[in-house]
Amino acid sequence: QVQLAESGGGLVQPGGSLRLSCAASRSIFKIAIMGWYRQAPGKQRELVAIISSGGSTNYADSVKGRFAISRDNANNTVYLEMNSLKPEDTAVYYCNAQLVSTMTRSLNNYWGQGTQVTVSS
Repeated sequence: QVQLAESGGGLVQPGGSLRLSCAASRSIFKIAIMGWYRQAPGKQRELVAIISSGGSTNYADSVKGRFAISRDNANNTVYLEMNSLKPEDTAVYYCNAQLVSTMTRSLNNYWGQGTQVTVSS
């Protein structure tokens, strides 16, 4: 079964930086899009950034210029570099991958367990 393992969350002061990582493993045939979403308390899950296998990216307006998404296709890993963090960036960040597994041979959507990012002084 496909697994997405996230790491890198934590507590940081406003203006600080964090780097999130997500490694996809097990039964992977091909990954199309990888990305990050976040959900703050009382709010819906929202897109943060996504990246295609070719390196095309898309960002939420709220993080443009502060966050950078990158990807290591050889290791099925996606990263999110977060700079100039603000209290409103506080949320659980979820890794997402749209991929074809060796089990299903069809394109499906997979989620990680989430990692907490808290921006507070």
